Amino acid sequence: MQLALLCAVCLLPSHLALPLPQEEGGMNKQQWEQAQDYLKRFYLHDSKAKGANSLEAKLKQMQRFFGLPVTGKLNSHIIEVMQKPRCGVPDVAEFSLFPNRPKWTSKVVTYRIVSYTSDLPRVTVDQIVEKALSMWREQIPLDFKRVRSGTADIMIGFARGAHGDFYPFDGPGNTLAHAFSPGPGLGGDAHFDKDEHWTDGGSLGINFLFAATHELGHSLGLGHSSDPDAVMFPTYGTAESQDIKLAQDDINGIQKLYGKRSDSRKS
Repeated sequence: MQLALLCAVCLLPSHLALPLPQEEGGMNKQQWEQAQDYLKRFYLHDSKAKGANSLEAKLKQMQRFFGLPVTGKLNSHIIEVMQKPRCGVPDVAEFSLFPNRPKWTSKVVTYRIVSYTSDLPRVTVDQIVEKALSMWREQIPLDFKRVRSGTADIMIGFARGAHGDFYPFDGPGNTLAHAFSPGPGLGGDAHFDKDEHWTDGGSLGINFLFAATHELGHSLGLGHSSDPDAVMFPTYGTAESQDIKLAQDDINGIQKLYGKRSDSRKS
């Protein structure tokens, strides 16, 4: 099953024979482990390289993706980038999680909101999900229909900890959400961490419209964009609710999958 995760970096144990190269300035043990885990999680394995060299190759991939100087060496700025909340699907997803560019084949995709957060009124969650889907709908010949019972193509909900998909949430501040690319079963489903503080953009916390638009982009089959202005950029950015809109890169990506929506269907 193909998975896209919106998350900050989780610190997991790591044991490597050789450390990553670094620029001037030392890194503490926690930062080393964080960097190693980040690179293993989000960048492709280089089968021709081993040990630190493999991680160095991954670091260069990351530097290219984020438009940083390609040195293959760690520095404090790279650590800062790694610490930002972000989506956990690999940034080179077209080679791993999305090899066949999966997409929905029907013209009407159903969705169901199965659980909610106590941070927002249910009606607000409903409206935000509808708004997020409408941003994608305006660009492609695809319609979305909400159902209130049974199994929908896209099942949307809030959960905490282990919640049945082998990708448990880990409390506030780390994993924010994840979504699966189109397909049967869990395909298309979007899950949001109940332990985060979700907002409608009017207060401090995680802007649910931003997160929902990003995750539902994955639910439609999109990978990540290296354009920092794009909704599908991997790191989470704070934004007022009214400021969120698709960038041209998002539009180009979704229309490459589904084609353009004719003017007669935009109403």
